[in-house]
Amino acid sequence: MTTTATTTATTTATALPRRVTIREVALRDGLQNEKPVALSAKLDLLAAIAATGVTEVEATAFVSPSKVPAMADAAEMAEALTSFPDIAFSALVASPNGARRAIAAGLNDVQFVVAATDEFSRANVGRSSAEAVAQIAEITAIAHDADTTVEVIVATSWDCPFAGPTPPSRVVDIAAAAREAGVDRLAIADTIGTTSPRRVSTLIDALRPVIADLPLGAHFHNTRGAGLASAYAAVTAGVTRLDASVGGLGGCPFAPGATGNIATEDLVYLLRDSGVDTGIDLDAAIHAADVARRVVDHDLPSALLRAGDRRRE
Repeated sequence: MTTTATTTATTTATALPRRVTIREVALRDGLQNEKPVALSAKLDLLAAIAATGVTEVEATAFVSPSKVPAMADAAEMAEALTSFPDIAFSALVASPNGARRAIAAGLNDVQFVVAATDEFSRANVGRSSAEAVAQIAEITAIAHDADTTVEVIVATSWDCPFAGPTPPSRVVDIAAAAREAGVDRLAIADTIGTTSPRRVSTLIDALRPVIADLPLGAHFHNTRGAGLASAYAAVTAGVTRLDASVGGLGGCPFAPGATGNIATEDLVYLLRDSGVDTGIDLDAAIHAADVARRVVDHDLPSALLRAGDRRRE
């Protein structure tokens, strides 16, 4: 009797969803800190990404070209997206004006990043965290007036490179403000790749009563080797939307030596073998990672790009 009860409890605690949506972020978060590459090279990468079967792609960022020169071609990139009608594209914005620019360029989904610490927020966008939170309502109104959806991404949800560990209450407060403003989705981001599965579960548990039915996503980096484990912990906690980047392309300019996002192909491999469908073809994702490597002309941290799949289906 005791053994049966224990087994049942364990099974319930580790139940996994049947499907997880992966948003591909190589074109924005992946390329953002690279030397600017030609639009034609970005479109080659986009074509390879589209061939994986991914349904959501973060395409670009409408931010200051002087601060992020790799995204200076955002409007031109947006024009090319109509060639991929089966993909839902989004763009990152850093201000109400950025939201207006993205909507004018034809994007119908925008992401607004709010750092959970003042130190990171000032370094990243030149304003305090509270000042960024105060812009959520305006950006949401701009988006909704144009029939555009908006997602708030809470950066440094677990740790800040300047301030150290982030109090979970700070993330909860931002989430509450975002929900009050009427955003369509929320995501928590491990911006510098420091979290671990236990901390992921703890924060998600703290957020659930506040966000209620607001869809929750997560964004992890693999800087300290725990990115995939943290993503798995998020999925076991009920998160069904994860960001990833082919090849593990990306990084944080405020975390020297940090590796990039969790690799799309590595995440697909893990979820596939856990019985979770992503709708992404693994071989095509490995090919896209190779295209990304050629686009940036340097090695990428992806495990599967180096070792390949263990099987062919």
